[in-house]
Formats: sequence, C-alpha cells, structure tokens
Amino acid sequence: MTDMVFEDAARCMAELGHPHRLQIFQLLIKAGDGGLSVGEIQRDLGIPKSTLAHHIAQLLAAGLMTQEREGRVQRCRIAAGRAKAFVTFFVTDCCEGLPGVELAI
Repeated sequence: MTDMVFEDAARCMAELGHPHRLQIFQLLIKAGDGGLSVGEIQRDLGIPKSTLAHHIAQLLAAGLMTQEREGRVQRCRIAAGRAKAFVTFFVTDCCEGLPGVELAI
C-alpha cells in the first residue's frame, strides 16, 4: 500500500473532478520541472483570472501543485511526489486485480 490514505486520495479525486482543475493538472504534468506561469495556464484554458485563481487555490490546498513567485510571475508546478502517490494509490491500491484489466504505472 502507498503512503496515501483514503481521505487524501478522496480529496485529490474531488479536486480533480472539475474539468478545469483536471486540465491544469494535465498541463502542469506535461510542462515538467519548468512548470507554467499563471498567465500561460490562463491562455491555454481561456478562463478569467479570478476563476483560474480559485481552481489553483483548490489544487494547492490538496497538495497537487506548488506555486512560487519569480519576480512578477507566479510559477506553478506539479507536486510530483503527491501526484505520483495519488496515481499509484488509485491505479495500484484501488484497482489492482480488476478482472480482465492489466494496469501498469
């Protein structure tokens, strides 16, 4: 069993259950270590800054991403350890042994 407990996994699932938050999560994974600025995420999603700020706050609170200021830019990055723990928990711990499905991470 991974280090993630059911309550943590449920929180991650709840936050990723919104399409915009799932898109942000995916964008940050694809961006890798360099992350993306808030402006870059906003351009990709085409949503208002206030709406994006709300979604980012939810992902930060769930521990799925980090944010740091670089001069005038807010840089967002995936919280790799937490994201990996969630995916591992969901795929391996919850779904391992699903008949007819072979899962690999």
